[in-house]
Amino acid sequence: MSTVAWITARGLFGRRRVLLLLPLPLLLVGLALLCRAYDVNPAEWGTPVLVGLGLAVMLPVITLIVGTGVLGSEVDDGTIVHILTKPLPRRDIILAKLGVAIGVSAVTSAVPLFVAGALADSVRLGLGLAAAAAVGACAYAAFFLLLSLLTRRPVLLGLVYILVWEGLLGRFVSGTRVLSIEQYVITIADKIAPTGILEARVSPTVSLVMTVIFVVGCTLAAVDRLRSFSMAGETS
Repeated sequence: MSTVAWITARGLFGRRRVLLLLPLPLLLVGLALLCRAYDVNPAEWGTPVLVGLGLAVMLPVITLIVGTGVLGSEVDDGTIVHILTKPLPRRDIILAKLGVAIGVSAVTSAVPLFVAGALADSVRLGLGLAAAAAVGACAYAAFFLLLSLLTRRPVLLGLVYILVWEGLLGRFVSGTRVLSIEQYVITIADKIAPTGILEARVSPTVSLVMTVIFVVGCTLAAVDRLRSFSMAGETS
């Protein structure tokens, strides 16, 4: 399993796709530094920058890029058949690739959110945002990895989930919030570091339980889907 993880990480960082991970974190930290330098009241910029850009855009988009990239490219070009011929349990392949996706997404998102949160309010808020981003990366990565096995357009469907379900329905239709990873992340961050900048709309219990359901459910579904690739001889 460690060999699969190493090959996945090397392949991920060897593609141009990794360059897409840099602009949003740099923009987030840059805006926070700019607002802090000009003594703008954090109450005015904290929510749109930390939540609107950081948690609602940067975290899911970065995880979408990474989560669909760790396995999706191998499905697209047919090289997945080489992995399936190895004497490795399908579970180990999925867990290795999911681990890389979570690790890269969590670090890339948590570090800039910690910096921006510390600049906006306190180190505690920074830690809360970083911890919530790591939890959110687990759920997003499992979901987007599964999408890469279910469809040839995982990025498009992932963007639909982020922009339509979370960005539109999740904010204005209360019933959809229980299936919004973004809302879980905001609630977890607000629980760790209560502040007026964050506005939790679902309970902490629902957030934690649904996060576990997303991670476990999507991971099991991805393992089952990969087994069907082996059985049916699919390469795309």
